[in-house]
Amino acid sequence: MLNVSFAKQSLPRSGVLVVAVCQGKALSPKCKELDKATGGALKRAIDASGFDGDKSKVCTLLAPPGLDVSRVVLIGLGEDKKVDDLAAEDAGGHAVAALSGAGEETASIWFDLGRNVPLGEDAAAAEFAFGAQLRSYRFDKYRTREEKKDRPTLRKVAVMVEQPARARNLHMPLGKVAEGIFLTRDLVSEPPNILFPESFVKECRKLARLGIRIEVLDKRQMKKLGMGTLLGVAQGSARDPYMVVMQWNGAKAATAKPVAFVGKGVTFDTGGISIKPAGGMEDMKWDMGGAGVVTGLMKALAGRKAKANVVGVIGLVENMVSGTAQRPGDVVTSMSGQTVEVINTDAEGRLVLADALWYTQGRFKPQFMVNLATLTGAVIVALGEENAGLFSNNDELATRLEAAGRATGDHVWRLPLAKAYDDMLKSDIADMKNIGGRSAGSITAAQFLQRFVNEVPWAHLDIAGVTWSKKAKPTVPRGGTGFGVRLLDRLVRDHYEK
Repeated sequence: MLNVSFAKQSLPRSGVLVVAVCQGKALSPKCKELDKATGGALKRAIDASGFDGDKSKVCTLLAPPGLDVSRVVLIGLGEDKKVDDLAAEDAGGHAVAALSGAGEETASIWFDLGRNVPLGEDAAAAEFAFGAQLRSYRFDKYRTREEKKDRPTLRKVAVMVEQPARARNLHMPLGKVAEGIFLTRDLVSEPPNILFPESFVKECRKLARLGIRIEVLDKRQMKKLGMGTLLGVAQGSARDPYMVVMQWNGAKAATAKPVAFVGKGVTFDTGGISIKPAGGMEDMKWDMGGAGVVTGLMKALAGRKAKANVVGVIGLVENMVSGTAQRPGDVVTSMSGQTVEVINTDAEGRLVLADALWYTQGRFKPQFMVNLATLTGAVIVALGEENAGLFSNNDELATRLEAAGRATGDHVWRLPLAKAYDDMLKSDIADMKNIGGRSAGSITAAQFLQRFVNEVPWAHLDIAGVTWSKKAKPTVPRGGTGFGVRLLDRLVRDHYEK
């Protein structure tokens, strides 16, 4: 992770100086100070580029005369009245993007906010550092012959403010959230010959050092509990399935009811007998994205010592093709006792979650459950890569998730649940089918899951479109996004810590 520090403002003697400025304030007091020091060179650079502090815009002055830094970079924050957490984070991301390939190793950050900015300098500094860290992420462990010019050089960022101790304290929990996001990104980026159910379990066990209690259910134990839907998905693989239970007990009252998060962990999905097309199948290494989010979230919550009791449950399987694989037409019995006719073996994630949800609500009696899954291609058709699909049986929980999404940039969009969609799952020989047909595919998948929550307040997040990004965003490089960690951390922080 990018090394971030906080210090009293001064003119740096090396590296690059980054100044974050609001729209229309390109020659605000601090910029005027720099312009004077450079003999007017900064103003000439601003005039030549047309820079005016617009959000995400960048102006660079190379080898500025009169200063010891290699360059001055102005980063636009946008309209001063709209400079909030996300604007500051985006500016941090843009700064790292501008500098990572420029040969710079260190950067010093100044803020020139003005009076109308609702976010104070300390908070802005903390959020800027958070955004810079998020954008600095890079999964490069398997690159052995990368040319030096292609490797990012930026290593250290010093954020300079009047009250560095206050900014440092505000950033501390954000840094822990960043660590959780990075764990999620690492997990979804790993190739499937490296990350499979057993090795995923080993990654989870590492969280015990943070005070998280880890339990692992193996195939024998799950069979004894009657988890026939999860085990049916796994039966075609040579690799054994597992269920991991992670508990963080941070509430003041040890007996406080927990909140629960459940993740789909299909570490590779061929589609089974209903096999997927070859093109793009390599992407199915991140079909465990929901389990990755739950694992990263638990690390974030324990890292910042959240004052809540939290349970994370993940079902880990491979969905493979073999002589023992589940067949279309099979009927399996879930832990709840409900039977499922398997029409399509590629609709496997809901079968994993069915047993995981039933186990979680029965054992822990949580205040609510939120499950996450890269569940349907249909949600990508509906919402693209901008929003996760949100389904819920509880308006208060749904509203809180929507608000947390707006606050963190992990946006969710609520889609309907209704009996008419539920009826599409009727089977001629079992309690239900595992798919409802081509239309409303995301909704019928959610209706399927709702049958296993037993009236507990519940939300389902279909994250198929937001788990992996093919283009970089201000605080998200290409690849695994870590979508959901910030969203759910914010949900817990705002409503469930005591």
